[in-house]
Amino acid sequence: MSQNGITGKTRIVHRHLRFGWWSLLCFLSLGIALETMHGFKMGYYLDTNNETRRLMWTLAHTHGTLLSIVHLVFAATLRLLPQENPKLQRFASPCLCGASILMPGGFFLGGLVFYGGDPGLGVLLLPVGALLLLLAVSQTALSLGQLGEKSSPKAQGEAEEAASPDQ
Repeated sequence: MSQNGITGKTRIVHRHLRFGWWSLLCFLSLGIALETMHGFKMGYYLDTNNETRRLMWTLAHTHGTLLSIVHLVFAATLRLLPQENPKLQRFASPCLCGASILMPGGFFLGGLVFYGGDPGLGVLLLPVGALLLLLAVSQTALSLGQLGEKSSPKAQGEAEEAASPDQ
């Protein structure tokens, strides 16, 4: 616990709440901008030779919005844990932040400059972002799977009694 009474867990929860809400605002704004371009029939976005751009930017908006919500869920998950979890704080948290930048960023950059029907080089950020997301989610799931194993001694005793074969 720090001098002002804020624990590492609370700091991480606040970071993910801020990241989640601000990125949700950004990606919802991107969605509104895309709808506006669609509504005004802007050729830069709607022309048939710009189909790759439209797809990539829609994917950037969708993935960004979804990952923003994942940050809010991650913050709630951390908040509900009975104790600090260093693995989630040091490993899953930065992986989730990296994925939330690389995946939508890769889609957006892939649509910014494209070659024929192929996305631009920005799309190369996607596999790294996807791997970071997979690592963050798997570490979170594994940590929650271990949650029942670290319960109170009374609950552990009851579990051992239920599992003993001599009954």
